Amino acid sequence: MDIRDLQIFLAVASEGSITRAAEKLEYVQSSISIRIQQLESELKTELFHRQRQGVRLTTSGEVLKSYAEKILFLAQEAERVLTDHSIPRGPLRIGSLETTAAIRLPSILAEYHSAFPDVDLSLRTGSTDELVNLVLKYELDGAFVAAPVENVDLESTEVGTEELVLVSSGRFPSMDTWEDIRNFVLLVFRPGCSYRRKLEDWLHWEGIIPAKIMEFGTIDGIIGCVQAGLGVSLLPVSVVERATLQYNLRIHKISEKFTKTPTLFIRRKDTHETVAVSEFIRISKEMFNHAAKEEL
Repeated sequence: MDIRDLQIFLAVASEGSITRAAEKLEYVQSSISIRIQQLESELKTELFHRQRQGVRLTTSGEVLKSYAEKILFLAQEAERVLTDHSIPRGPLRIGSLETTAAIRLPSILAEYHSAFPDVDLSLRTGSTDELVNLVLKYELDGAFVAAPVENVDLESTEVGTEELVLVSSGRFPSMDTWEDIRNFVLLVFRPGCSYRRKLEDWLHWEGIIPAKIMEFGTIDGIIGCVQAGLGVSLLPVSVVERATLQYNLRIHKISEKFTKTPTLFIRRKDTHETVAVSEFIRISKEMFNHAAKEEL
């Protein structure tokens, strides 16, 4: 079993198809099939259930997948550590919340790229739960998420704090009581979003059960529907204030107990903190602090 076999195995597992894996790796399909068969023969177990629509991991395949991800990451990390000198370079895979990516990341990425152009940055967005999972699976070197994050395998660095506010269409009057929220649709991100959890915790604390919840995949979708009067949402004030340049929105302050949410940069404890990562954290903290001073 060599590294390339594991890469092929993970590609097939990820794509759920030998054909798509072959296209992704730019291999001949028959070659991929032979390598998988040889790997199964070597390990004396079936790794995939073959189906007409594709392939699906067996129990043994699931076990190998978890080890293969660690083995490939450690091989890549060994190369990074041995070549990690004083100047950051090479790939850096970062994850971020949609809201952080929209408001905070542009200045961070611009500053970082200007200082370290030899680093090949890539970005993935998702909810806090999704990003935590990707970091744990070694698919990201680190990610911006909202606190709290409690996992013994993760190391967290607080880089800044976001203030959350309830936002509605500017056409709506101020709410006399929070009971008025019962008449609105709650516009939220998918389950796993920390801001959604914060909103649900606040409503529970207020004793309010919303009439309806509508889920979205993007911040633009939520803000557009808030503007149209479809409902209300809980978002960072930095996002809302930027959006008011284009949309007619109204901000409603909620209980201080639920307004402050630290933004964390998380990474696995068992990974080497490269110069590229440490410099990214440093610049992120500086840019967050700079933005916070401008917002005062």
